[in-house]
Amino acid sequence: MDQMTLYIVLAAVFGLYMAWAIGANDVANAMATSTGAKAISFKQAVIIAAIFEFAGAVLAGGSVTSTIRSGIVDASLMADTPELMIYGMLGSLLAAAVWLNLASKLGWPVSTTHSIIGAIVGFAAVGIGMEAVQWGKVGQIVMSWVVSPLVSGVIAFFIFRTVQVLILDRSDPIERARRYVPVYMLIAAFMVVMMTLTKGLKHIGLDLTTNQNLAIATVISIAVAVAGKLIIDRIRVDPAADLKFRFATVERIFGVLMVITACSMAFAHGSNDVANAVGPVSAVISVATTGMVEGQSAVSPWVLLLGGGGIVLGLATYGRKVMQTVGTQITALTPSRGFAAEMSAASTIVLASSTGLPISTTHTLVGAVLGVGMARGISAINLTVIRNIFLSWLITVPAGAVLSVIFFFILRAVL
Repeated sequence: MDQMTLYIVLAAVFGLYMAWAIGANDVANAMATSTGAKAISFKQAVIIAAIFEFAGAVLAGGSVTSTIRSGIVDASLMADTPELMIYGMLGSLLAAAVWLNLASKLGWPVSTTHSIIGAIVGFAAVGIGMEAVQWGKVGQIVMSWVVSPLVSGVIAFFIFRTVQVLILDRSDPIERARRYVPVYMLIAAFMVVMMTLTKGLKHIGLDLTTNQNLAIATVISIAVAVAGKLIIDRIRVDPAADLKFRFATVERIFGVLMVITACSMAFAHGSNDVANAVGPVSAVISVATTGMVEGQSAVSPWVLLLGGGGIVLGLATYGRKVMQTVGTQITALTPSRGFAAEMSAASTIVLASSTGLPISTTHTLVGAVLGVGMARGISAINLTVIRNIFLSWLITVPAGAVLSVIFFFILRAVL
């Protein structure tokens, strides 16, 4: 096997491992609110993720990939030694995947984005020199890690307050849930469809005008809301369950909505986080085939497919532990609380994807779950779990960097 083919095969294998690790850790927390609120089962979560994560990765996974690829390392410094880029990206993939694998085993929801960025910064600083790292870009990305949990926490807090004011605090919560939940469905569907149309379909060659996008999104979201209303109208009131827990029927109505927000969460996550696996893979393929280090290169469809497939596989085989941490251990979730968390996290991720900022889905979602908990008072939150999660976040970047330096030198010696 010639050297070029070997590099591409290694990139594909490491990329698949990385995608698997993203599924085990990151997708698990994207789906955790739905399973934690008992709106869907683990098996249903895997099916939803299989469809929507995959669709998000393949249809909308292109724009963030270039930020991860070339925004962090000054590619021009490797023009004379393109093989350094290959060793570095392979080492980074392996380092991030190993760290994610370990975190998933311990049930820590850490950030895939942190892991891969830490790894790339580690290899660039040691393998090429401190000046190779674009510290300004890294600074921007670090800021987004603080901003994303804050933004999603605040949005989640207010979304859940609207649920409390419009539905839960009223004398007729069931009637009000039947009236307002389809409106929430309409908003959730509109957001996802707009994001897909404006961001996602560029590399399929569909160029629609803003008005066409708005019209399509409006029609689809109205259809979703009408279908949701029909399903909700068929939910029978269970007086015995309502006696035990006043909002039992209301929460069943929110359960229908959570299926929609779970789909949008999966789509938003696939579009934003597939870059963490396919960005470095594309970099290796580009250098191996052209022999040149370029700032940007197109992502081959098969690489996006590899990323999407690996993500689904990781969730199905290894995602349970992280799901339990986020879904049941931070705060007690019901479908109405889970909906507020997912809706706010999906909105934050959609915003970030459209600006090309690789935010952390993990931080966004944990921030959103915290926001929902805060809407019920600080006593509703398990502070020990939060402390452990924050600590695991702090060590993710250095862990990725150290592992990546080790793998970089091993690969350089072996290859």
